[in-house]
Amino acid sequence: MVITLALAAAMTYGVADFLGGAAARHASALKALVWAVPAGMALILASALAVGGAPAAPALAWGAGAGLAGGAGLITFYRALAQGPMSVVAPVSALAASLLPIAVGVARGERLEPGVLAGVLLCLVAIVLVSMEENEEADAPAGRGPLANGPLMAGVSGVLFGIFFILLKQAGDGAGLWPLVGARLGNLAAVAAALLALALLRPGTAGPRLRGRLPIGLALLSGALDATANILYFLAVNAGMLSLAAVLTSLYPAITVLLARIAYSERLRTVQRLGLVVAAAGVTLVTVG
Repeated sequence: MVITLALAAAMTYGVADFLGGAAARHASALKALVWAVPAGMALILASALAVGGAPAAPALAWGAGAGLAGGAGLITFYRALAQGPMSVVAPVSALAASLLPIAVGVARGERLEPGVLAGVLLCLVAIVLVSMEENEEADAPAGRGPLANGPLMAGVSGVLFGIFFILLKQAGDGAGLWPLVGARLGNLAAVAAALLALALLRPGTAGPRLRGRLPIGLALLSGALDATANILYFLAVNAGMLSLAAVLTSLYPAITVLLARIAYSERLRTVQRLGLVVAAAGVTLVTVG
């Protein structure tokens, strides 16, 4: 069950990121999130009410902590993209997001079977390979290349994403889906804080407003799918081991890359094709192991 739910979460996250990126092309990432995060909040709240359970304070607190970490991680990730090439930033972030939950899971006594462990290691390699894009180091401005702050901020964003995975596991499933409501409130707080900081410190840099039915629709759908992926991951991590659920969920870049290939005719690099093959091999080993 954990494998199925985690892979479903990866697929849904991948589609959500693709749609969110498409919406952000019409404005900015933050302005797209202004629409996406509330849409996800509405879906999560409706789901929590339908599932039932008591909104216990500890569960909401763990969820809010996860949401703050996840929201800050997303903002930091986009900032990292402005500091260094995608070919460096994306793999560093994705790898950090996977390794931290593995370390915590192992420290808590999780032990994977040899076949499953081999599959997890292949998935880690696949995450890096699929995330790699053309190296833009030659075009990077002075002081903003891969030896500047980009990799460091990418690592920070990955750690924050990893904390998101860990804290949702810590919240447990005794309160239904209410920890995810807390997580969405944390997301809202992180986005609001980022917008406020830009307004006060760097007026006019938050980007234009998102306009038009199609861009707004893409942002709303992205938020709803991201919330659905949150639910799937939450169910996965509470049905099995943190290390396994987090690694399989982190395969979502493969879906985003494939959708970009289909929708925008973006060419898959050889390393990305290899990453997809390695991902398939890793998932196979995890499934049969």
